[in-house]
Amino acid sequence: MANKHTSRFQQMKIYFGRNRRGFFNDKGWKLLISVVLITLLICSVTGENMFYDYEQTRSGAFALVCACIWIGIFNSIRVICREREILKREHRTGLHMSSYVAARWLFEACLCAVEAVPVTVIVRIVNNGHFIRQGIILPPTLELFVSFFLITFSADALALVISAVVKDENTAMTVMPFALIIQLIMSGMVFELKGIPEKVSTLTISRWGLNAICTSADVNHMTYFAYSKEMEATVGNLLHQWGILLLFAVVYAILTVIALEFVDSY
Repeated sequence: MANKHTSRFQQMKIYFGRNRRGFFNDKGWKLLISVVLITLLICSVTGENMFYDYEQTRSGAFALVCACIWIGIFNSIRVICREREILKREHRTGLHMSSYVAARWLFEACLCAVEAVPVTVIVRIVNNGHFIRQGIILPPTLELFVSFFLITFSADALALVISAVVKDENTAMTVMPFALIIQLIMSGMVFELKGIPEKVSTLTISRWGLNAICTSADVNHMTYFAYSKEMEATVGNLLHQWGILLLFAVVYAILTVIALEFVDSY
C-alpha cells in the first residue's frame, strides 16, 4: 500500500479512504443502533427533572458521559490490533505511522461526530419540557452536541493508544473495562476525591466531560447548597473544558504514533 515515494499527505488520504471503505464493508453503521439504544436506556432513568434539578442533572450528565466514553472506546479498541501484521509489513516498505494515525484519527473524528448526533437528538427530545433554556456560547442543543462529540472523540483516541500498545484483540478487550472503571471512579461524581486521587482525576476524560455538560446546564444556579468553580456558566470556562478534551485527543494521537513506531519490535 505504502512506499518510500508516497508523501505523508498522500498516504493519509489512502488510509482514510481505506478506513471509510472498511467501515461500510463491515457494516459499521450498526454501531449507531447501539448508540441509540444506550442513550434511550439512560434517558429513561435520568428522571423528569434533568436540567432542572441539581442532583438529577449531575447524575444524568454523569450517565451520559459514561455512555459517550463507552461508545468512543468501543469504536477503536480493536482496530489497530486487527491490522498489526499488515502495519508491520507496510511500515517496512515506507509507511509513515504519523500518516496512518492521522487518517485513523480523522476518520474516528467523523464517526464520533455522527454518533454524537443521535445522542444529542434523543436527549433533546426526552427533556423537551425542561431543557436548557439558553446556551453559553451556542444554542443549547448544539452546545451539548459539541460536548458529547469531544467526550466520545477523546475516549476514541484513548482506545487507539490501547490498541496500539497491546498485541492482540483479546488483551485489548481485557484492558477496556479497566479504562472504563478508572474514568468512572476518577470523575469526582461517585466519590469525593482529595490529594493524589484528585490530581489524577484531572487526567480523566470523565471529569472534564462532566464539567462541560454541567457548565452548559448551569448547575450552580440549581441549588443554594453547592457551588463548583469548575462548573461556572461562563464562556471562558466552557472553552477551557472543551479545549482540555480536544487536547486529550491530540495527546493520545501522538502517543499512538510513538507506540506504532516500535511496531516491528513486538
